[in-house]
Amino acid sequence: MAEPAQVPTLVYLVTGGCGFLGERIVRMLLEQEPRLRELRVFDLHLSSWLEELKTGPVQVTAIQGDVTQAHEVAAAVAGSHVVIHTAGLVDVFGKASPKTIHKVNVQGTQNVIEACIQTGTQFLVYTSSMEVVGPNIKGHPFYRGNEDTPYEAVHRHPYPCSKALAEQLVLEANGRKVNGGLPLVTCALRPTGIYGEGHQVIREFYNQGLRYGGRLFRAIPASVEHGRVYVGNVAWMHVLVARELEQRAALMGGQVYFCYDKSPYKSYEDFNMEFLGPCGLRLIGTHPLLPYWLLLLLATLNALLQWLLRPLVLYTPLLNPYTLAMANTTFTVSTNKAQRHFGYKPLFSWEESKARTIHWVQTLEGSGVAGGHCGTHSRS
Repeated sequence: MAEPAQVPTLVYLVTGGCGFLGERIVRMLLEQEPRLRELRVFDLHLSSWLEELKTGPVQVTAIQGDVTQAHEVAAAVAGSHVVIHTAGLVDVFGKASPKTIHKVNVQGTQNVIEACIQTGTQFLVYTSSMEVVGPNIKGHPFYRGNEDTPYEAVHRHPYPCSKALAEQLVLEANGRKVNGGLPLVTCALRPTGIYGEGHQVIREFYNQGLRYGGRLFRAIPASVEHGRVYVGNVAWMHVLVARELEQRAALMGGQVYFCYDKSPYKSYEDFNMEFLGPCGLRLIGTHPLLPYWLLLLLATLNALLQWLLRPLVLYTPLLNPYTLAMANTTFTVSTNKAQRHFGYKPLFSWEESKARTIHWVQTLEGSGVAGGHCGTHSRS
């Protein structure tokens, strides 16, 4: 007799499953994890696209909840085998208060850890950030660094501070006994700057270029390089880590991994032009049009205006002292730790990642610039 097909048994929970990265993780789990019986998607705001996923062979359970509410988190975690904790406030523009950022990113993560321990869930994958490391407030470059490269991680901004504290909580929880006596196995993934379909900052730069007649003005020297990574490859690394964590607990437990792929090292502006250029936008200037001291003055004035206006209106300009320092500091990653530990290789090439992102920019409302149009010769 033929061997019976393996019956899917695993239950996964993805917190923040309706976010930019969370959605990609959810969709990739459904495509790439054959052992999945139930996929729970936990988010403060549930998206309509979840309904279309409920018709497949995997039970998709949408759970509206708040990571800052411990009882809601515990109810969602109970009975799951693996938790991928992606929920968080990504805010470098001052849209949320420091207190709110800390509550969501730090207390929310503590709630997830405690829920795993109370309910006996043994495997926890945390979405951290390169900003846990840097760029730091001193402007020190991080050039082709890896997970063991010495670097002075000094932060003042609420967002990187909150992610650093949350990552520390996750790593320190590795080995704690969960309900039933087994050890909790945790690890953290640090994406560099994520890009791809749905990326809010690329959308904002595109709209800004449209307002200025199809032009963007260089503010950052082209020599300042940043590591960027395609959202599909970040999602793929999460799926692989979740899959391998049980078998390789001794190796992977308590570890951090940078998320990386074959995307080229460029300045933020030059990298974004890989997508915006084919859509008719031009980057004006081979050198910054304004000196750094003037940009710093403008960034400081923006921060002051934000503080003064906060009681009346939410003013969140792209330029502030933190984003200026980030954009002006080289931060690139060169590592193969994920490949060595759990066999990671990018699922999407640079060419495909670029084509998919350009295709998405094409679809934006009001897409198209006078005298130009989006186009790519690559497969999308």
